[in-house]
Amino acid sequence: MSTAASAKNGTWRNWGGNVTARPAREVTPASVDELAAAVRKAAEDGLRVKAVGTGHSFTSIAATDGVLIRPQLLTGIRNIDRDAMTVTVEAGTPLKRLNVALAREGLSLTNMGDIMEQTVSGATSTGTHGTGRDSGSIAAQIRGLELVTADGSVLSCSEKENPEVFAAARIGLGALGIVTAITFAVEPLFLLTAREEPMSFDKVTSTFDELWAENEHFEFYWFPHTGSTNTKRNNRSAGPEKPVPQLQGWFEDEFLSNGVFQVAQWVGRAAPGTIPSIARISSKALSARTYTDIPYKVFTSPRRVRFVEMEYAVPREAVVETLRELKTVVDRSGLRVSFPVEVRTAPADDITLSTASGRDSAYIAVHMVKGTPYQAYFTAAERIFTAHEGRPHWGKVHTRDAEYFAGVYPRFGEFTALRDRLDPDRRFQNDYVRRVLGA
Repeated sequence: MSTAASAKNGTWRNWGGNVTARPAREVTPASVDELAAAVRKAAEDGLRVKAVGTGHSFTSIAATDGVLIRPQLLTGIRNIDRDAMTVTVEAGTPLKRLNVALAREGLSLTNMGDIMEQTVSGATSTGTHGTGRDSGSIAAQIRGLELVTADGSVLSCSEKENPEVFAAARIGLGALGIVTAITFAVEPLFLLTAREEPMSFDKVTSTFDELWAENEHFEFYWFPHTGSTNTKRNNRSAGPEKPVPQLQGWFEDEFLSNGVFQVAQWVGRAAPGTIPSIARISSKALSARTYTDIPYKVFTSPRRVRFVEMEYAVPREAVVETLRELKTVVDRSGLRVSFPVEVRTAPADDITLSTASGRDSAYIAVHMVKGTPYQAYFTAAERIFTAHEGRPHWGKVHTRDAEYFAGVYPRFGEFTALRDRLDPDRRFQNDYVRRVLGA
């Protein structure tokens, strides 16, 4: 089974296994013209249209009972412009292939998320991000977009061309059109030194502002039921390259982080009472390490244990208080949480529905292993996040609706007005889009 979502007997299922759909038909276009024709044909047949990448969203953002567009033939680099320092890629290109191809050309994105299984269009449309003091989400690095709109026409946008579409469509939720190509800003390939080390929860929260200010990319994982975290700082380096040795990398990233962790999840699922003990052992399993490598080998890591996730962006200055409240709730409740809580940051950006739109943000992500009941934990977490005007990741579990979003996104009306213009008949709507944007 690949990391992508699967379709069996006409049923589409996402990566986390918590969303299924039965589309009327699936189309795998080999060109932008074919994709545009598929949209026009859907309109003739009165069917709605959704594109789906690798199904890494935990929401039903890509689910449809109409036409499901699979972009796996729309892949590869269209153009590298070394004067402008941009690269234009087809929408179905997996981030992994983009990262490898760019490195071969001596180029790199400035920042990226912690996995690279997704397609470029799926990742950007839902606001996928990593962590950064000065550098934002993957969508914040977009310099141009091409999309097929509801009437089957192809529209290009950038800061200069159709700027009001560009402001919104970089994180468009699939509601404005189907992205066919993306132009990213790139820079010459550089080296990052990663420093990973355990730190107590109290220390990381009391010195969070300094840790954030002193590092280009800072993140940490807190192990619920413990006072322990694992921190990671990534900073640019003059070199030399000093990657994690192969055997050590296999042991730490595959055996411990995926293999042993998976077994621990199985044990915890079968016997929830053992989870706090397992958490204490897990939090001590990973020791400190430092390594230097090209960006995608430092930013990203394999995630083979399947899970369901909720993540909210809160104002950066509220993150420590929010996290302490979450810890108190976990400590005082009967909840048994076997998955670490991930904390990252992003600077404010100018994308209409970006979770970091107009404010410096910090992200708190809660996870539960696939197959365990997650509702009680996520409901408790969401209550805390929303009290801090949190904005949920568009591709992760949440219960918010258009009324809530109108309150936490100052430019929400700008997005919905543009949608009214580009998709008046709601060709790209589904239940999720109706809930989050309104009918």
